[in-house]
Amino acid sequence: MGYFYSEVLHCVHNCCFIFTGMQPLYYKNALIAGILTFTSAIIILSVSAIMGKDAFFLWLNTDLGKNVDAFFAFWTHLGEEITWVIVGILFIIYRRQQLPLYFSALIFSTLFAQLIKNTIMHNEPRPVKAIADISLIHTVDGVKILLINSFPSGHTTEAFTVFLLACLVIKKPWIIIAGFIYALLVAYSRIYLAQHFPRDTGAGMIVAIVSIALALWVQLLFNNRKGIKA
Repeated sequence: MGYFYSEVLHCVHNCCFIFTGMQPLYYKNALIAGILTFTSAIIILSVSAIMGKDAFFLWLNTDLGKNVDAFFAFWTHLGEEITWVIVGILFIIYRRQQLPLYFSALIFSTLFAQLIKNTIMHNEPRPVKAIADISLIHTVDGVKILLINSFPSGHTTEAFTVFLLACLVIKKPWIIIAGFIYALLVAYSRIYLAQHFPRDTGAGMIVAIVSIALALWVQLLFNNRKGIKA
């Protein structure tokens, strides 16, 4: 009877954690994910500098067939607002006390990407406008090709911000691999669909790291005011 009672208390305790959002943050997962993201960004930016942004883009923007076209035309949408909506709902259900982390990540990543895109690098040409011989560029039917405000990639910024955010709140190590593949495919989709140069995606990864670092700082400030242990 004592064992049954203790198990019931344990289940109740776990449920309280789930529905009040009091679970800890998993810094080790986030650190590994951050290092993986930063390393990828440096490699992409370095290769872009060595090969040239046009040559590196054309090398990656290879026609892989209609099935791959359809896949990336779909997958690229996972770097858009719908993903933030889904993540927000999950935070409301399972991580309510860490909503400052979610909202800060959303605000910082969007603000930084759009600020750079529309002010510092305003009118930066995208591949179809920057490369003279557009016959070299693979495009996908039905996908609207944008011409300016190329740097950085907003889709990549969002995908990697969500990836790093997930690593902070999910304990299982598989989230690092699964999340990285998800975000990397979003980044590659922007190149495959002729929307961005590789360097734009590398910059988006850096913006995601900065955004998550600042969002975590906001969450820790919130925790300190509320007397909550992170």
